[in-house]
Amino acid sequence: MAASVRTRIAPAPSGSIHVGNARTALYNWLFARGQGGVFVLRVEDTDQSRVSEESYQAVLEDMRWLGLAWDEGPEAGGEFGPYRQSLRSDRYDAAALSLVDAGHAYRCYCTPAELAERRKAARGSQAAPGYDGRCRDLTERQRRDFDAEGRSWSLRFRVPEGRTITFDDVIRGTIATPSSQIPDFVIKRSDGSPTYMLAAGIDDALMAITHIIRGEDLIAATPRQLLLREAMAIEDVPVFAHLPLLVQPDGKPLSKRWGDVSLGAYRKGGFLPEAMVNYLALLGWSYDDRTNIFTVDELIDRFSLERVARNPAAFDVAKLEWVNGHYIRSRSPAALAADLEPVCVEAGLPAGTVEGRRILTAVAPLLAERMKRLTEAPPMLRFLFGRAAPDDKAAAVLTGQGAYLTAVAERLDAIEKWTAPAIEESLRGLAAERGLKPKHAFQPIRAAVTGTLVSPPLFESLEILGRTETIERLREAPTA
Repeated sequence: MAASVRTRIAPAPSGSIHVGNARTALYNWLFARGQGGVFVLRVEDTDQSRVSEESYQAVLEDMRWLGLAWDEGPEAGGEFGPYRQSLRSDRYDAAALSLVDAGHAYRCYCTPAELAERRKAARGSQAAPGYDGRCRDLTERQRRDFDAEGRSWSLRFRVPEGRTITFDDVIRGTIATPSSQIPDFVIKRSDGSPTYMLAAGIDDALMAITHIIRGEDLIAATPRQLLLREAMAIEDVPVFAHLPLLVQPDGKPLSKRWGDVSLGAYRKGGFLPEAMVNYLALLGWSYDDRTNIFTVDELIDRFSLERVARNPAAFDVAKLEWVNGHYIRSRSPAALAADLEPVCVEAGLPAGTVEGRRILTAVAPLLAERMKRLTEAPPMLRFLFGRAAPDDKAAAVLTGQGAYLTAVAERLDAIEKWTAPAIEESLRGLAAERGLKPKHAFQPIRAAVTGTLVSPPLFESLEILGRTETIERLREAPTA
């Protein structure tokens, strides 16, 4: 059983992957890995109006970033390729032709305007919603007349009457749909391109997918695709598991109006891939009520579809930040410095040099406890890469502090060994002599040296900055 498991993720490349699709990809990947099966990446790029090479590459990069290596798919190959639907039109054409020849599909000549008008009229009557079957039983002469007019046509699947289509869902139990609730649906558009129903349904069969794990918004597609399989005499029926949708913390649907919904936005927003994988795994699945942190190996070992909930899962950025903070704190200084380098370079800091990497490695342990996102680092680190004018709060603290900062500079210049403990001892001694509380003693120093009141721990920061630069900044700080 385990060796025969085949799952897939089939994103449409219209940009960075939606976080909901990322969660779906993760669940498919975890299930395949846990069962010793095969994980397939198939790109559904038949809608050329939405697809570009850039968006296609973005999908691959998102998957790589998450660490979800695919066994079959673009660049990996496989016996069921190609794995881009735009390269599989011959399969869809052959399937559509066979359905027409067997009487399971027919040409529909209805124009978009006619369909819209009839739908509008149906809303005010007792008619069933959806296509009204106008072209279902056209005579040969009627078809010739439409062809003579030059009307374009689409292909519709002829839904059998008086049937109930039933399937078992691992998460939701048995789902039964009367065929009377399924209008004849389009399988090929008037431009000849296949619809999702046909392309995904045929590809799942041709690629021998055993488990279809996807969002609950596609439950309605399942009876349609089962009818397609039946009409094409495809006997194997996959196992279905329809995942709960992701929603906002207030329960409303996750949408761009709420905030970031693409994986790329969170990548740029300073989140680590391990944190994203860990958090996505918890959106609809749980192992127990106490554990929130899982390694990838633990997720593979413990994940099961039976533990996936039916209820919508709330995407809470605050919880994601908590998980991200855990992984930031668990990083080694070298690893965290490597994570920070591209973020700092993107922010305009020269962090990609030998000296820049030295600074990042030295300061990484100081930042780990202060960050929930990597993007919080550049503002706190900017002072280590060059001088900047004090911000408004720092400028206010510096006012009238010229004599004190001169005394600080003289005290620090007298330190024999420039280390954080020696710097701390010297500055605390000066504060005690002058009867200053830590806030009043150290804030002016921080403002003069960093240009802000928010930075890594002061004494360690001064050690990294160095004796010469620290003293020069103290003496040259604008205090008037």
